[in-house]
Amino acid sequence: MGKGVRFLVLALALVVCYGVTVTMGFREEKEWEREGGHRHRHEEERSFLLPDSKPVMSSDAGEMRVVQSVSSRIIEKPLHIGFITMEPNTLFIPQYLDSTLILFVRTGEARVGCIFKDEMVERRLKIGDVFMIPAGSTFYILNPGEGQRLHMICSIDPSDSLQLGAFQSFFIGGGIYPQSVLAGFGPETLSTALNVSVTNLTKLFSKQQEGPFVYLTKSHAPSVWAKFSQLEEKDRLNQLKRMIHHQEEEEEEEEEEDQQQRASAWSWRKLLDSYFWGVEEDISLKDKKPDSYNIYKSSPDFKNNYGWSIAVDGSHYKPLKHSGIGIYLVNLTAGSMMAPHVNPRATEYGIVLRGTGRIQIVYPNGSLAMDAKVKQGDVFWVPRYFAFCQIASRTGPFEFFGFTTSSHKNRPQFLAGSNSLIRILNTPELAAAFGVSEETIDRIINAQHEAVILPSPAAAPPDEVEKKKRVKFEAVPKVIKSFGREMILGFD
Repeated sequence: MGKGVRFLVLALALVVCYGVTVTMGFREEKEWEREGGHRHRHEEERSFLLPDSKPVMSSDAGEMRVVQSVSSRIIEKPLHIGFITMEPNTLFIPQYLDSTLILFVRTGEARVGCIFKDEMVERRLKIGDVFMIPAGSTFYILNPGEGQRLHMICSIDPSDSLQLGAFQSFFIGGGIYPQSVLAGFGPETLSTALNVSVTNLTKLFSKQQEGPFVYLTKSHAPSVWAKFSQLEEKDRLNQLKRMIHHQEEEEEEEEEEDQQQRASAWSWRKLLDSYFWGVEEDISLKDKKPDSYNIYKSSPDFKNNYGWSIAVDGSHYKPLKHSGIGIYLVNLTAGSMMAPHVNPRATEYGIVLRGTGRIQIVYPNGSLAMDAKVKQGDVFWVPRYFAFCQIASRTGPFEFFGFTTSSHKNRPQFLAGSNSLIRILNTPELAAAFGVSEETIDRIINAQHEAVILPSPAAAPPDEVEKKKRVKFEAVPKVIKSFGREMILGFD
């Protein structure tokens, strides 16, 4: 009898708890509907407008800052965004990363050297050039300009990373700060591997202490990099060969595993030879791949009186095929709008290059996820399948550059304009879906004669007028705002 009473009490307690939970959930749902889904608007907007960049490495000669991608289950491929700034005549010292970089030169000029198929390749990059550095490929970046800073934007793909942060650098060049990975080996081991004395190795690894970015000018001469970068290529070769007597050991045919190990070691040796001793005359840098791609020299995919857009995929720049990343650039005239659209193939990451504007993103349930003003330097992201649009302010042009998580040709689906989905779907079924007559839906969807980039003085008004317009819009019956809420669930 006692057990039966305890069972009834437990069952009653469960029923009460369930009732309280349902009641609270119902109350919370009603509150969400009364507030139009705006209860956590600020937190939600911050999730699509990425936080300010943070420095990951810096010195007097330059700096690299990174905006890390958010952690979300709706991101199929996270990308971090990096900003590299280098003073004139400086070097970002040789290293390799656990992540793939796609560089975009914003201002200035650069020389980027990297190892490709066991040979040294150097490319001169100018404004608008794009260049990919695969994960694990050793590279360096040089700003040869005498009076101009170098600004680069890069995507950082952590797909192959060690998950030790945004990315992990392994410096080849270095000394006291940063320390070269070569310095971690025992003196005798490294002396044998490079066939030089321990004394010379000690000198080599004890001079550099300027950081990952170093000056190459005479006024900053303490750096070992500065001393040799000032020499002509042949003189640099002879000078360094006198300092460190280098002899390459003869290779013997061994088993496949040993051959692979030697090939890997040879590529390291190649890097040291090519940087410290110069590239031998029989190696033609100009004929080696990979090459760069200039996005500003591309013809726009779309252009009208209100702006233009360019998309670069693997068919334009072959290295993108291996990275699975695409690139885009959009320029909107003052007050114009990129029509509401959906990217069904990729998540987009955008960086505002100049001007100001607004980004609007919509949740699958039809509620507004973000309506944020953005300015130069801001970074935003748009999940795959989400509807969104970009609107330029009326004060000037709005230009933004970015990366997509697909190297295939993107086929955005526009929700408004003369090429929109609803115009293609202009059928009795569409009218029935909105609950209006065919004449009404036909009149509405055919009112816009422009496509893709639209004139939008009403969408980009001065602040005071904007507030009045928004109040007027808020007066739309709630039945329209909540349309479809029962059909599509939201998410965290």
